[in-house]
Amino acid sequence: MDAKELIKTVESGRLDEKLTTLYGADKLTGAKTRAAGAVNAYLGYFPDSPDLALFSSPGRVELLGNHTDHNAGAVMAGAVNIDIFAVAAPSDEPVIRVKSEGYPMVTVDLRDLTPQSEESTHSPALIRGIAFRFREAGRKIGGFTAYTTSQVPKGSGLSSSAAFEVLIGTILNKMYGGRATPEQIAIDAQFAENVYFGKPSGLMDQMACAVGNVVEIDFAEPSAPAITPLSLDLAAAGCRLAVVSTGGSHADLTDCYAAIPREMKEVAAVFRQPVLRDITFDQLMEKADEIRAACGDRALLRAVHFVTENVRVRAAAAALRAGDFAAFCAELSASGRSSVLSLQNIYPPQDLQHQGVTLALAAASAVLGEEGAFRVHGGGFGGTILAIVPEGRLAAFTTRMEQLFGEGCCRILSFREGACKIL
Repeated sequence: MDAKELIKTVESGRLDEKLTTLYGADKLTGAKTRAAGAVNAYLGYFPDSPDLALFSSPGRVELLGNHTDHNAGAVMAGAVNIDIFAVAAPSDEPVIRVKSEGYPMVTVDLRDLTPQSEESTHSPALIRGIAFRFREAGRKIGGFTAYTTSQVPKGSGLSSSAAFEVLIGTILNKMYGGRATPEQIAIDAQFAENVYFGKPSGLMDQMACAVGNVVEIDFAEPSAPAITPLSLDLAAAGCRLAVVSTGGSHADLTDCYAAIPREMKEVAAVFRQPVLRDITFDQLMEKADEIRAACGDRALLRAVHFVTENVRVRAAAAALRAGDFAAFCAELSASGRSSVLSLQNIYPPQDLQHQGVTLALAAASAVLGEEGAFRVHGGGFGGTILAIVPEGRLAAFTTRMEQLFGEGCCRILSFREGACKIL
């Protein structure tokens, strides 16, 4: 439908049920205003079209499985109710044009899908890489124009890059045949980020954004990860999900991130394995002297984190299936302690003056005590922490975090479905 009809559909309430499912009843009015505003913004850059459509790709939280996906490990993650929202229409021209709010127009010519060196670490590389994967898989691709607006801040630890990648894949898929599954779109998105964009990320972020809700993802076979839906009803447990931004950005931390999978794989090489997946804690201890000599103490500690974190993910998933919320929280907190002690991704070693995540974890411990759970969130080295906060502690938790990191630093989120076409 064209822009006028699309805005009328939004304002009439015909999309209320879908928007409530995606964003929550308390955010419905804002979601409708945002959708109508995005349609009008689209018209400021592109001509009207009878084929305008609305798309949404969520951010994600990582519950457990910190830095395990890149070594064929297991994770628990969930899509959350903040997103990148797009108004898009197909184009007769084989060109993708994307105008993201606050950023310059991006143009990618689909007639040349080879990597472009000047696009490395920039969004055109992601679009080009995803389109390449679609074409390589024999799926139809074509041009489109899109205007996007994001609630997922860059460098927030909520996977703005994965949300964008999965959004592009979802638009291509829905406009040109719909043959790709969410899992395939996630794998394509990871390829684009690794090969075209130049960031050595794992697959967890893209998979969580694409598949949606709370899932356990086992990457034992990375090209065909095993995905198990889980039920996590925080409201029934009297808790809320909080993500606290400490003000640090992930923007200049690529080397810190890259060192983690590299060091883990260096340890795996001691066992003549490509990744740590099938190595146990006891095996690490048996070869500890050799690992320390060949790889260093930090690499050994990070390997210890991996093998024990994999066990925690399985235990946390089993706790949710058994309805044991307290056991789930215990595993989440243990994951956080392991990230501090073994993984060592709380602050960048080159910047000891800024330790916002450490400060936030200490504050969470002081407020929550033995209740709920908390941990570093996402890639680490800055950014955010995640907490499961009992309702009775939420006001005190929010107040303390805002004292330290400013008003609005604490986001209260809920789980939702994965990337989708809204209309």
